[in-house]
Order: sequence, then structure tokens, then C-alpha cells
Amino acid sequence: MDAKQNIERFSSCRGVAFEIKPHADPFAISNQNNGSKKYWFPWERTYSKINPSSGRIGSLISRTTSKASSHFCDLDFEDAEDDDEGDALANIEEGLDDEKLDHPSGAASELPPLPKLPSKRDKKPQPPHSRLSVILLDQGLFTVYKRLFVVCITLNITALILAATGNFPYARNRAALFSIANIFALTICRSEAFLRVVFWLVVKLLGHSFVPIPIKTMTTSLLQSLGGIHSGCGISSIAWLIYALILTLKNRENSSPEIIGVAAAILSLICLSSLAAFPLVRHLHHNVFERTHRFAGWSALALLWAFVLLTISYDPASKSYSNDFGNRLVKQQEFWFTLGISLLIIIPWVTVRRVPVKMSSPSGHASIIKFEGGVKPGILGRISPSPFSEWHAFGIISDGKSEHMMLAGAVGDFTKTLVAKPPTHLWVRQVHFAGLPYLVNMYDRVLVVATGSGICVFLSFLLQPCKADVCVLWVTKGVEQNFGKEIKGWMSDNGQYDGKRKKVIVHDTAVLGRPNVSQMSVDTAKEWGAQVVIVTSNPEGSRDVVNACKASGVPAFGPIWDS
Repeated sequence: MDAKQNIERFSSCRGVAFEIKPHADPFAISNQNNGSKKYWFPWERTYSKINPSSGRIGSLISRTTSKASSHFCDLDFEDAEDDDEGDALANIEEGLDDEKLDHPSGAASELPPLPKLPSKRDKKPQPPHSRLSVILLDQGLFTVYKRLFVVCITLNITALILAATGNFPYARNRAALFSIANIFALTICRSEAFLRVVFWLVVKLLGHSFVPIPIKTMTTSLLQSLGGIHSGCGISSIAWLIYALILTLKNRENSSPEIIGVAAAILSLICLSSLAAFPLVRHLHHNVFERTHRFAGWSALALLWAFVLLTISYDPASKSYSNDFGNRLVKQQEFWFTLGISLLIIIPWVTVRRVPVKMSSPSGHASIIKFEGGVKPGILGRISPSPFSEWHAFGIISDGKSEHMMLAGAVGDFTKTLVAKPPTHLWVRQVHFAGLPYLVNMYDRVLVVATGSGICVFLSFLLQPCKADVCVLWVTKGVEQNFGKEIKGWMSDNGQYDGKRKKVIVHDTAVLGRPNVSQMSVDTAKEWGAQVVIVTSNPEGSRDVVNACKASGVPAFGPIWDS
């Protein structure tokens, strides 16, 4: 439908484009519950589920309050528990009017009604999209992530074959060292403290106008896909450790049962951790993955120290252990790699603190969590109700001054609990980490595209000075109802014109209907003259925007399944 002909548009004096329907602006009722406990372990607390609002959709408030979806960056909010309400909400989302809707008196009521479109009940059912298939299969066979994975595997397998055939004697004699070196490499690729420094250096070195765009985009692809090195080194460490165990068993007279037993235990734990990280397990049972990965990794690290100490102190000639091995210890590469692994793992945990938070819920679908202290734009942070159990990453909104905040869509047990029982304290890691949004600072002109709560990580670029000239395209439903007056005010107060081009564009699907986000992104990127497009949406939406922009000749990046 041609919604632009029947919907009024207004722009603030600073260039924010909001699309409005000819009726009064509804407000949602926020939840105000209190409760906080100090938890470290997962079994010390239970979650409560939030049920959608009940009642007939006769009022405007009920009609415009959307339901929680499986991903708060989604454009549609559906729930099979209530078909009648779901159809009504779907109509509102697509910008449809309803005969039962009472328009207010005045000029707004004189506007022509929106054309009636078929309800979702009249449409042929579409086959459901598998979010997992989009994440794992629709990103292509030759992504940078997969290329890095293949490179790591190829290099290690080549070295392993050379060692096994006697053409690489150093690796044959130090197979356990190669396994430990791979563990160090996979750890450093996941060290948020180390990567924060790397991202900062990259922006400082490449964030100049004279640096060619292809170099910047290649660097962005590499930094976003370091998970490929992490995975490749994980598999390689298993291969090297198996090879080391085979050699040890063949020459067991030069080793001890304790060393063999510890090495076998380490191999079992690494295999368990790798199986938990398998894509199907990771995405279908994320809590299982996270806890297994963490505790199996810590156990393997403790055993690795035991392995290094036993290996260095063991004397094959006397078949005994020596207490005087300090000088030999510091000369061993295994010791330094193990020390590096330990430091990289410990650093984030020494910064864990339980801090007071201020909670608000503009609607039943999102929470705004406020913390003390300003944060630079493009930075993300982790919070937890119990630090040994689970951690959740969110984009950070900050003006760089006295406080920062996170926007958490109520899509899972933890985020729903934030709405139902707002805590007074949460655990945080004081070392914030940099991700794809931080690389906005490396370019001159950038279009950032967000749907739903994906806007949070980009808001800081509007609230504080930024080197890049940023244009924001936000497609969401019920801006004020779902996100509150404060965020809507920021989008209004911080938008400016660059000549005739808007810097902030807000498309509210509750009044305009669902747009073609991909085409909107392409058109806006060309109009803005963007060097790159960065999108944060659900997997399918991110894929479509990235593919459309690349097809039009504009480099684009979105979240990948293991970025």
C-alpha cells in the first residue's frame, strides 16, 4: 500500500523523521516491582515468566502494545497463545486501521482513513523461517569466518603431517607444546581486554581519510570473524594433543602414569568443551554451552598447570619427580604459554563487581538499566544475575558523562525477569569490550541500520561527539510505547540535517506498516553517501540488508553467528 499518501509526517527542527498516525499518541503502563538478591550460582534463583496483557483489544493502548517476540530486534511480535489478539496486533504493526478504532475529534479525525489490507488470517500461511538455518546456512560457504577456520586447520594439519612423517622433528618432539600454543591462540581471540586494545589501535591507525576504504573493510571483516581462528585453533589443539598422547603411549617408559592420566583428562575436557560449542548445541541450548564451556575450560586449565609441572619435574632416568625444577620451569615455552592463558582468563574476572542499578520498563517488552559512569560510543558490556552461571552482552547507551544504560528486550528468561522483578543490583564486568559498532569510528560517513532494541548500541553516536558522520535508520514498532519517552526524545533532539539529508530516520511499523528494510537501507546509503553500512537486526533481517547493500556496491556488515 502507499502509506505515505494517507499518513502525516512531521520532522523536528533537527531532522528526525517520525511517521505518525492520525490519532492520539498512546502510552504504556510501566511495571514497578522490586527485588534483588546476591547470587553467584544458577541454582540459587528461579525465573518468572511474563504473560502478555489480557483483555479485549478495544482500547488503543492494548492494540499498540506489541507482544514479545523471539528476538527483540524483530519487526513482528507474534504469540500463538492468543490468535485473536495476535491478529489485531499484526494489523496495527502493518499500519492498518480498524472500524472499531475511535479517532479523536479535531483535525486528525478529518484525515482520510488508512486503506484496509487483508488480515493475516486471509493470507496463505508462509513456511516458518528457521532462525538457526539463517544463522548457519544462509551466510555462505566462503565467509571470512569460515576462511579463517580453514586456514587454521590447514596450517596445523600440514605441520602435524610433517611431524608424523619425520619431516618436522621439532613438532614431533614438542607436540604437547603445539597443543598448548593453539589453546593460547584461541584464548587471545576471545580475550575482551586484549581485543579492546586491538580495536583501539586499529581505529587509531586506520581511522584516517587517506586510508583506502578496501583496507578498512578488510580489517573490519577480519576483526569481526576472529571466532574462525578461535574454532580452528580449538580443533587443532585436540589433534595435537591426541598426537602427543599417541607418542607418549608408544614411549611410555619415558613418562609416568600420572602424566598420561592428566593429559587424557585434559583431552576429554577440551573435547567436551568443543562439543558444547557445536552450532546446534550452542544455539538450541545456549545455557548448556556457556556453563560447559566455562567450567570445562577452567578445569582443563588447572590440569594443564599440573601437566606442565609434572612434565618438567619428572626424571625418566630415575622415574621420579624432582622438587628442584624452578630454573627449568622458566626456560620452558609450555610454562609461558600456560601463564599467558591464565592471565587472559583471569583479567575479566578480577573486574567483576556487584553494582547498584536503576531499572525502568517503558513496556512489558523492554527494560532500561542505568549504571554510573560514562562510556565511549560503540562499546558493549556484560551483566549477570549470578556471575558463575551466565553473562549477557548488551550495547551501551551513554552521553559520555555521568551514566550509561542498557536496553534489554524481554525475550528470554533473564530479560523477562528484569521486567517482572526489577533488581536493585547486578553483577558487571568493568572491562567493557569493543565489537563491530566500535569500528564505526574508523570511517568518515556511515549508515547504521537497526531494528527494535538493536538501536541501543548506536544511540551513543548521537549523544556524544563522534569522528564519523553517522546517519541512523531505525525500523521499530511503537517507539514511545516500547522504548519510552527518553529514547524517543534523544532521537528527536539529536537529529540534524546534513544539507537536505536527514541524519536520523525513524520508521514506526505500528503506524507505517512493515517496510522493505533492505531497499530502505540501500536508498538511504546512496543518498547519504555512506562508505559502509552496519546493521543490527535479527539474523534474517541482517542477512537481507547486508546482501542488498553489497549487491548495490556498498560495503555492509551485520552480526554473524560467532562474531
